[in-house]
Amino acid sequence: MPVVNRIADFSEDMKIWRRRLHQIPELGLETVKTAAYVTEILEGFGVDEIHGGIASNGIVAIINGRGEGPTIGLRADMDALPITEPEGAEYRSTHPGNMHACGHDGHTTMLLGAARYLAETRNFAGRVALLFQPAEEVTGGARIMVEEGVMDRFDIAEVYALHNSPGLPEGAFLTAPGPLMAAVDTFTIHITGLGGHGAMPHETRDPVMAACGMAQAIQTIVSRNHHATEDLVISVTQIHTGTADNVIPETAFINGTIRTFNPDVQRMVMTRLDEIVKGCAVAYGVRAELDYEVGYPATINDAAKAAFAADVARDISGASQVEADGGREMGAEDFAYMLQARPGAYLFLGQGETAGLHHPDYDFNDAIAPVGASFFARLVEKAQPVV
Repeated sequence: MPVVNRIADFSEDMKIWRRRLHQIPELGLETVKTAAYVTEILEGFGVDEIHGGIASNGIVAIINGRGEGPTIGLRADMDALPITEPEGAEYRSTHPGNMHACGHDGHTTMLLGAARYLAETRNFAGRVALLFQPAEEVTGGARIMVEEGVMDRFDIAEVYALHNSPGLPEGAFLTAPGPLMAAVDTFTIHITGLGGHGAMPHETRDPVMAACGMAQAIQTIVSRNHHATEDLVISVTQIHTGTADNVIPETAFINGTIRTFNPDVQRMVMTRLDEIVKGCAVAYGVRAELDYEVGYPATINDAAKAAFAADVARDISGASQVEADGGREMGAEDFAYMLQARPGAYLFLGQGETAGLHHPDYDFNDAIAPVGASFFARLVEKAQPVV
């Protein structure tokens, strides 16, 4: 079964919603205008309940079906990124320095499209809880929503989400049973030495050399301290130090990211990082402080729910367009917290050959919005059929 006809009928409305959302990108938990616009649209659909102010500016909207049944949760993220959008698009960001460069405007639109259809037809049992979440990119809005009790408050039994995927064929779906995306941690190292004249290094304790030594040693964790069959990425992404060519600075700063799936591997990295930082500090005669921040956990699909969601995707896009065991990747996603709280699944929806996520030239492909909305709608109808 292809895109739902009724959803196709209002695809132009969805384009209008999406492009308006694109013009008002907001960061983190501060999705004030976005939440107001989403609420205004939901009120026009006649949903049964709208609960705002969750995780600051998150929304939970309820649509009642026909007869008794469980509550299924559908989630969309609403926040944007601190990226300046290039000139050109008629619906360009009106918030300078902010941009929907990850397609959350499209995710929100797909869920709004499903909401409109489900509120009109109500061809399902039980209830649908529409979860419009802030702060996916930072902070972890999903974690806050879970901690504020949305799963218990609205009696959500299972939960699903979609993310657009540049490079995946337009309208294709990809997911996997079990681990899909990695846990993400961050490390920061502050190095303090003794600065001085660049011509007299013997009178200094050089934090630049210490930073270089630490950065190289950190890479040996991947190459020498973990089993080759375990997924692990450690990337040093920032080294900041110095102000002039003839001055050895006093301090240096190192920052990076760690991606894992196995908690044992994560703990090993924590231990080795601590040992390397302390050892290098002694070797180079400097002081060094390690700050290790545990971030989003791994995104782990419930195997049965992922298989069910893949079946629904086949109904929408056809069997050849669905990869149900597509492997895992090292990106991260705070929907992981919702999957820790309830069984469910996360899927990627192809948007064709476009600029990549988090790139200034990225733009959500409006053609896939009806596909995602149809997926959400059919998922509900198939999971909770009217008896």
